[in-house]
Amino acid sequence: MTQDNVRANTGWERVDGHVLDRFRTHSVANLGDALDRLNIVDGGIAPVWSGATAVGTALPVLTVAGDNKAVIEALDHIRPGDILVINAFGYDGRAIIGDNLAQRFAVFGAVGAVVDGYVRDAAIIEKLGVPVFARGLTPAGPFKNGPGVIGESVAIGGVVVNPGDIVAADGDGVIVIPPHRAEEALRGVEEIVAREAALDAEVEALRNAAAR
Repeated sequence: MTQDNVRANTGWERVDGHVLDRFRTHSVANLGDALDRLNIVDGGIAPVWSGATAVGTALPVLTVAGDNKAVIEALDHIRPGDILVINAFGYDGRAIIGDNLAQRFAVFGAVGAVVDGYVRDAAIIEKLGVPVFARGLTPAGPFKNGPGVIGESVAIGGVVVNPGDIVAADGDGVIVIPPHRAEEALRGVEEIVAREAALDAEVEALRNAAAR
């Protein structure tokens, strides 16, 4: 369907919330190892405030660099558990979102946003507790002319994100997990966590031995 010059696709499915809950207990680094260290967004996209974490279902948005009309219209398409994944072409001249949009995302049920571009109002976004990941900060506001696309595949940080993909983000960065690989990723990450716990136990034993 088309609204002005923004196209929106709603013909896709979201994973069950309990699947997202299972991913929330694991770090992006461990999930990346479980997926052969692929599907990890480049390190230029990072949390805009320390401690931000999010796991959600990707609601992709494609914008014109420096313009957020499509992001605003995406509010009508947010469902609880979504995470907005915005391809803003990495543009550093204007912020695609600020505190007002960030809190609207949360009100509509989104768990956060990943922006291949710049944002602003980082201090307020942190105070609000809305997880936002972006390439950087600029005080310059966006234009609102369009065009744009909502709910179709986008590329951010070298990774293709399809609508409905699972997106996990934390202080280390962002990873994208296709739903058909969710169970495989969870099995793999559980093995990695168990192996790392055993290695940690070895280190603790060495530390105790050295202290005697």
